Amino acid sequence: MSTLAGCVPGGGGGGGDAEGPITIGHLAPLQNPLGVGSKRTANMAVDQISENGGIMDEEVDVIHADTEGNPGTAESEAERLVIEEEVDVMVGTFVSEVTQAIMDFVAQEGVPLIVTGSAAPSTVTEFIGDDYDQYKNFFRTGPINSNFQAEAMVNYVNHLNELHGWDSFALLADDAAWCQPFVDTLPGALDEEGYDLALNQSLNINIDDFSPVINDVVESDADAVIRFFAHINASPFLVERAQRELTFGIEGIHVTGMHPAYAQLTEGAATYETTSQSGGGGTTDITEETLPFVEAYRERFADSDPPVGHPMYMGFNTYDAINVYKEAVERGGTWDYANDLDGIVEAMLETDHTGVAGQIQLYGQDAEYPHDAMETRDDEGTISNFPITQWQPQGALECVYPEQHATAEHMEPTW
Repeated sequence: MSTLAGCVPGGGGGGGDAEGPITIGHLAPLQNPLGVGSKRTANMAVDQISENGGIMDEEVDVIHADTEGNPGTAESEAERLVIEEEVDVMVGTFVSEVTQAIMDFVAQEGVPLIVTGSAAPSTVTEFIGDDYDQYKNFFRTGPINSNFQAEAMVNYVNHLNELHGWDSFALLADDAAWCQPFVDTLPGALDEEGYDLALNQSLNINIDDFSPVINDVVESDADAVIRFFAHINASPFLVERAQRELTFGIEGIHVTGMHPAYAQLTEGAATYETTSQSGGGGTTDITEETLPFVEAYRERFADSDPPVGHPMYMGFNTYDAINVYKEAVERGGTWDYANDLDGIVEAMLETDHTGVAGQIQLYGQDAEYPHDAMETRDDEGTISNFPITQWQPQGALECVYPEQHATAEHMEPTW
């Protein structure tokens, strides 16, 4: 670590040089299309910031680390970024178990960590909520946590009921930390709304035979499946459903289904599938920044390997996180976390950033979810930063919820 760190105002960060550059460490599963998109948008954000004078007149670099979606690998890579690369901030991480695996090391070092790809509320409540002083360098700028997602899903089910009269649902979920709020709260919430939960299963994330699950759904006579898959690739599920021309809806969250070429890759089997995704898959103007960002992404990576059309949800959040950090550092007048972490924390909590995934504000120290992304609500109190897209015929991707962002109406399966 440079002995000059912190010797000038705003200088150095925890491991940087007083003369700059400011170094951002990006953690993601870089062999996964999700991680590829996040890496690309991190590069976009850093390049755009650099073209506009950097951060506090300092150059900005980004160093990428491949977590492989593995907690042990993530620990090693986080240590490399902080100790060897001397980064000033870290952004990213996908899979809540990966995020939680690096929390103690990150807390020990004090380097700010902005999470952009894992949503388990326990990552906030069981760390920063239990020991604020130890974990105050941790932030989540998006997506909204799984408790808020569960609430938003109930509102979405009401929307589907109004459209199609659906009143019976099957719940399928990854057997993983981020899904616990859905497993714990959705059954009761759906019952309170008068819906029938015809099936409720948590699935091993290594599942490769979906036929028994599909048969269970058919036997349950559910109008739609509400599934929450971040680890599970449900492509075989969709292929079998299409081959059998089954007409139950496929709703909820499916990270693999966010791939911009997913309808093509599944040869149309993904038709009628929906998933919530940050940025609305680049289909709609979540904010005035969303569509220009997506167009810039497509232009820059037009000749690259897929995914090209949009970066998938983590990429939207990573781009926003880097810009949130830039604004906070400049607002607080320092990136020196070793000597003025409190100044950085205070500046981060003042965030009110119009990003590509939505309006970003953070909960404060005394909130139920300290340092977590706030949900946004419409005039009726309904969560609005939970856009849902649907693959429609001919491979068209449309935003179907909420109404203020919708580009098309949700379609029932009709094979």
